[in-house]
Amino acid sequence: MIREIQEGYVKVEHQKEITVIEFFHPQSNSLPVAILNDLGQEIHSAGLEKDTKVIVLRSAGARAFCAGASLKELLAIGTAEEGKRFFSGFANVINAMRRCPKLIIARIQGKCVGGGVGLAAAADYAIASEGADVKLSELSIGLGPFVVGPAIERKIGISAFSHLAIDAGMWRPADWARRHGLYAELHPAVEDMDESIQRLANELAHANPEALIELKKILWEGTGDWDTILHQRAAVSGKLATSSFTKTALEKLKKKDQDR
Repeated sequence: MIREIQEGYVKVEHQKEITVIEFFHPQSNSLPVAILNDLGQEIHSAGLEKDTKVIVLRSAGARAFCAGASLKELLAIGTAEEGKRFFSGFANVINAMRRCPKLIIARIQGKCVGGGVGLAAAADYAIASEGADVKLSELSIGLGPFVVGPAIERKIGISAFSHLAIDAGMWRPADWARRHGLYAELHPAVEDMDESIQRLANELAHANPEALIELKKILWEGTGDWDTILHQRAAVSGKLATSSFTKTALEKLKKKDQDR
């Protein structure tokens, strides 16, 4: 099934016990509200699918896994309430991944920025290829990695998270992400990454489904308050998105992108 969205899509394929959810946006797989909403819904639906035992989350293309929030939609935010609704899209996707009773493998084939790092962290197991560098750029545009922060901190620890959040302009190489636990595996080539993803997905597809469900519960113990916390964080980000500082920074970023 493919759900067409203006300037992008979310596509779902069922391969026996494995469900593959793919998203795409021409701006380096950035995430407008429509894609966020569909991602959250499809992850929720796959979790309810009786025949699905494991989910693979991936994006299309080769250079970028996900560029994070849509610059166009960030610029269009006019009120704090509009901002909260936008950032709540990230909260909904992360919570859908957290609550989903099926294990989620993330395929990280390229760079991750902001919310893209959040998606990688919210997956139960992320497998990457060389070039899958990471950056939390939010502070450089007057925001902060508030909504995705709990997922990233949970995966790599407060120290590594603070390094990413504070030095917002610095790319960390894929091996840094592997060494700090964001990626479970890092492969030299895309073909090797895909082979490992297929191997693991097949193994999980033949595992005891009740055991997988219980493992997922254990992995996410202590996160039941995220339904509240992430939306509170979305309100903080939404308010900051309306500030003159952020608007100016976003306009500079837009001009920089246009000049490339």
